[in-house]
Amino acid sequence: METQLTRIAELAKTNHDMVFTSLAHLLNEDNLKQCHHELPSGKATGIKGVTKEVYGMELDDNIKSLVESLKKKAYRPVPVKRTYINKPGTTKKRPLGIPDHEDKVVQRGLTKILNAIYEQDFLDSSFGFRPNRNCHDALKILNVYIEKRYTNHIVDVDIKGFFDNVNHDWMMEFLKHRINDPNLLIIIARFLKGGYMEEGKYFDSDRGTPQGGVISPVLANVYLHYVLDLWFEKVVRKQCRGQAYMVRYADDFVCCFQYKSDAEGFYSSLIKRLQKFDLEIAESKTKIITFGRFAEEDGKRAGRGKPDTFDFLGFTHYCGKSKHGKFRVKRKSSRKKVNAKLKQQKEWLKANRTKDIKDIMDRLKRSLNGYYNYYCITDNLMVVKSFLYHVQKLLFKWMNRRSQRKSFTWDKFNLFLRKYPLPEPKIKKNIYELKKSLNYIL
Repeated sequence: METQLTRIAELAKTNHDMVFTSLAHLLNEDNLKQCHHELPSGKATGIKGVTKEVYGMELDDNIKSLVESLKKKAYRPVPVKRTYINKPGTTKKRPLGIPDHEDKVVQRGLTKILNAIYEQDFLDSSFGFRPNRNCHDALKILNVYIEKRYTNHIVDVDIKGFFDNVNHDWMMEFLKHRINDPNLLIIIARFLKGGYMEEGKYFDSDRGTPQGGVISPVLANVYLHYVLDLWFEKVVRKQCRGQAYMVRYADDFVCCFQYKSDAEGFYSSLIKRLQKFDLEIAESKTKIITFGRFAEEDGKRAGRGKPDTFDFLGFTHYCGKSKHGKFRVKRKSSRKKVNAKLKQQKEWLKANRTKDIKDIMDRLKRSLNGYYNYYCITDNLMVVKSFLYHVQKLLFKWMNRRSQRKSFTWDKFNLFLRKYPLPEPKIKKNIYELKKSLNYIL
């Protein structure tokens, strides 16, 4: 399959107007088996309750039957099982759809095909859920735009319920710019219209992408590529008097402007642009702020205090200075994200405090290492160390509640941590180190 996808990618790259008319045949037995093996094990199951392991016990027969139904156009995805997960920093819940395993297999095959085509079209301003582009890369590029370009104003935008409000008709129109294989388009349309089950009841899905599904990120990127990225690049930037840049990660994006009038004009135009495609901004979470190398001086002249801050990808960005007194963008973990993570740690320790102490400490180590890998970036080490201290306090509290008898004094607890040490945070990512691919963008 990789050879076939490489050829598709080459054709898509050399001819950006090319429309692909024959793609559904790539969803054959060999390729779908490969997709099955690539899916992770131990994940939550859909409404049929079939795990990867169970499906794999009769893999040949299952895949053969699946391919036959695809060829006959009889394949219909099973409605996803809807569950709800906590939304960090709030009491709200975020809906999440869990597809059946067989549907995950088909979605993975579709995702590979769509990525092969659209990776050649997606702009450099887009970072979310794309190969060799991650959150840290988005932060690095944003850092360059603010520190090295003429950025004086930031438009921090939040799209209200993006994944739940994607218009299916527009989505299919966007896909037809590059794909004219009716068989493949029918399968994608059926995923969009597949519906969901909640508390034993079936609900239609007349809008939105199958959030939680393997295919959801690439569909979201296709939608925003046409709705936002191309519009910003071809229309907005040309209309601006000064410099303008955008960094987008999925539906979360930040725009940098040299002049306030450009920022305000973009904000007004953005509302109308999103309305055209059945989207809207969350006004309470969207703002225009003065930010950059002159923000502090402008604030003093206007009688304001410190420059405003903005949150992006889990970090609060604020205006700071280097050791030599030069302007620098600095980042620290968003307070909302820190509090949400500490609450999660507290709930886990409370529920599992009677487990074997080795298992508890092993789980904490893995959790902290994962946290460090993301949040241990330039300028944020002290905030992460503070997070570790609060985790230790939670551990001390709940280890003392393993029984009715108090187990630890703080001195004994420190001795315990010598025996079962928690990992210390160290800088993992240097925001000023750019990969060759990022240098190409700049």
